[in-house]
Amino acid sequence: MMSRISSDVGQLQSVFSFTLLSFFRQILILIIGITLLLVTTPKLSLIMLATFPFVVIGALFFGRFLRRMSKERQKDLAETNVVVEESLQNIKSVKAYTNELYESGRYNTKIFKLVGISLKLARVRGLFSTFIVVLLFGGMFFVLWMGAKYVSQGIMTIGELVQFIAYTGFIGGAIAGLGNFYSEIIAAVGGTERIRQILAKESELEIEKHQELDLSGSIEYKNVHFSYPTRKEFPILKGISLSIGQGEQVALVGQSGSGKSTIVQLLMRYYDVDEGQIGVDGNNIQNYDIVGYRKHVAIVPQEIMLFGGTLRENILYGRPDATDEELYEASRKANCYDFIMSFPDGFETAVGERGVKLSGGQKQRVAIARAILKNPAILILDEATSALDTESERLVQEALDNLMKGRTSIIIAHRLSTIKNVDRIYVIEDGQIKEEGTHDSLIDNKAGKYSLLAKLQFE
Repeated sequence: MMSRISSDVGQLQSVFSFTLLSFFRQILILIIGITLLLVTTPKLSLIMLATFPFVVIGALFFGRFLRRMSKERQKDLAETNVVVEESLQNIKSVKAYTNELYESGRYNTKIFKLVGISLKLARVRGLFSTFIVVLLFGGMFFVLWMGAKYVSQGIMTIGELVQFIAYTGFIGGAIAGLGNFYSEIIAAVGGTERIRQILAKESELEIEKHQELDLSGSIEYKNVHFSYPTRKEFPILKGISLSIGQGEQVALVGQSGSGKSTIVQLLMRYYDVDEGQIGVDGNNIQNYDIVGYRKHVAIVPQEIMLFGGTLRENILYGRPDATDEELYEASRKANCYDFIMSFPDGFETAVGERGVKLSGGQKQRVAIARAILKNPAILILDEATSALDTESERLVQEALDNLMKGRTSIIIAHRLSTIKNVDRIYVIEDGQIKEEGTHDSLIDNKAGKYSLLAKLQFE
């Protein structure tokens, strides 16, 4: 996506800002020159124009190859960008596993492949330009030979021949330029097919338009089946049915890959269900305006990615129009006000790209402050404390308790100690609900899955 937005768009920008202008200028010169020749020396002009069909056929033939190879070149360029981006984002892993040479080799493989297709594209463009020049000058020599013959026969004067040669020179230059510009335009068209694929996608929403909703937060899943679009042959959810009342706190537990995160992703409408339906306040969520609906849902994920601005900007992301007092109050409830004010710049402290200047617990509390400021009816906590040390977990858990008060909350957790006091626990296994109940009732079922998980953790 980044390659399409930067490289492909840059190529298109170059065509629109320079190439097309020069292309139309050469066409205008060509039309004016041919018109003058047809008026002054019609016979020789018709002979010269007889070469044009060959030029057009050659342009179509070479244009097809140029378009295909340019599309392939842009694809290879995107792959080289992916290698660079992955290596930089995971630089600690690269260093830890001493794989600098491996990543360098991976990049070299991609870049040499890109160089190969670029050279091939340049050769085709060179052949096309050579074809135009050879055909053009071959035709001109033939026309000049015919002109000299007409002069010797007295059909035209030397002055008319000189005038014809001058006009033909202008036309020849225009045709030669057209060949280069045409090849650049065709290459750009091939490279920007990927941009048009994005533009042809139906948008999920109209950013400027949304409907305000008033939701209380009761949730119901009715026989929900789902498979991810790229893996239709692997069903993830197989008939999930559950009910969450307004203000209830519900936990989803189970092994990795059981379908817990998929359940909340469907609630966020990142995907639509294959069968069944999900209702909020008694209505199918697919009937709600998606922007208005998502304004009532907040999520605190396990891996927090902050934006590369200030702490103020990151917290206000939950509600950009919030006042300073609301910002400070949300920060206090999230247990992040004190550490923010300990920085010299306070709320104006830059967090760095993806929040790299903050610890895991600090980022987690900033994300909670953001969610508090949003004041959602439905709250999703996806492993929000699993990667924290004991002290950070205590502070974050206190902040989460403040956040969950009076809200419908869905908690995905591996640490069962964090969900002892929830209203209900659903044990998910292989895309189905295997058990449900409170912590105490599930613990008492010694043969149950939850009791086994608790035994493994607590003992």
